[in-house]
Amino acid sequence: MKLKQRVVLLAILLVIFIFTKVFLIDNLDTSAANREDQRAFHRMMASLRVELDPRLDHTLQSPWEIAAQWVVPREVYPEETPELGAVMHAMATKKIIKADVGYKGTQLKALLILEGGQKVVFKPKRYARDYVVEGEPYAGYDRHNAEVAAFHLDRILGFRRAPLVIGRFVNLRTEIRPVATEQLLSTFLMLGNSTCFYGKCYYCRETEPACADGDTMEGSVTLWLPDVWPLQKHRHPWGRTYREGKLARWEYDESYCDAVKKTSPYDSGPRLLDIIDTAIFDYLIGNADRHHYESFQDDEGASMLILLDNAKSFGNPSLDERSILAPLYQCCIIRVSTWNRLNYLKNGVLKSALKTAMSHDPISPVLSDPHLDAMDQRLQSILATVKQCTDQFGPDIVLVEDRMTLSHL
Repeated sequence: MKLKQRVVLLAILLVIFIFTKVFLIDNLDTSAANREDQRAFHRMMASLRVELDPRLDHTLQSPWEIAAQWVVPREVYPEETPELGAVMHAMATKKIIKADVGYKGTQLKALLILEGGQKVVFKPKRYARDYVVEGEPYAGYDRHNAEVAAFHLDRILGFRRAPLVIGRFVNLRTEIRPVATEQLLSTFLMLGNSTCFYGKCYYCRETEPACADGDTMEGSVTLWLPDVWPLQKHRHPWGRTYREGKLARWEYDESYCDAVKKTSPYDSGPRLLDIIDTAIFDYLIGNADRHHYESFQDDEGASMLILLDNAKSFGNPSLDERSILAPLYQCCIIRVSTWNRLNYLKNGVLKSALKTAMSHDPISPVLSDPHLDAMDQRLQSILATVKQCTDQFGPDIVLVEDRMTLSHL
């Protein structure tokens, strides 16, 4: 064999060796990531049921100090939280030392301070569990039980981006009125034998109060994020106009995602993938009302999209508002870890997991069966949407590895 032929042959063999090595490494990396996703799923399933136990072993810290230390830029609470039951028990039982009107917004809420100085947001019960909210997908009052269910779904999906929420019964006469500010107290009234209040908010009206069953009111309690993590509000790129006859650009422009990808903070970093995770989360719970979202301040797009205010969910189990998924089907990308988790939850696993996770909540049962069944059906729609994307663009484009430096330009 001539020297030139030998050199060409060696060059070909070298190229084959390099490509084979890269392919094998990539496959090994992918396989390892998938195995870790599976292990994470099994860890989550093993810790689903939260026992509300006040004991905090091996620490002198308060529940509030522990929860505050959990918060980091990419998660509100860690994957393994043996103290979660104690923190949630404190949220459901600690003495209320002050009650005030809620922070600004459109829906009724109260801001409570619990013993130890911890702020929580209280959202009152408005509807029975089997009540169906008709009309637009964002219609009706806030649903307190939706906040509870959304928190546990956040745990199940492995996002860990929603503040802690638990159901709680409060006595308006003995627990709230004695510690209420004048501003909150001025909105209290009696309707028959029931104590009611209407608070202060954009849509709050004296003619539409929330009423207790006698003096006892069911509601949800959301743990306030630590003040050392100030929030920054952003307009959601797929937000609605809320005006009849006026569409947002994403509702008529199928190439809208391309424009979003050229805009900070969606042109690099994790934010666009967070938007798509959130669309999946919102579609499962039927939340079509995320017109804005929060992240931590001065994050330059690196912090998580925090899953706050999920109460406009679980209104109508028969309504599947597909437009909530627009970020997914217009951008056609999804995190590998999210895709794996969704596949682990199909065939009824999601419904079973959520029922288990919520079973120890003080206001259990949190959701009616039609809502749980609807989530399983919506999960199938999400999986089908991703399959359409992979059929069109290929899995290498659609399935984005979490550990990659994401650039959309």
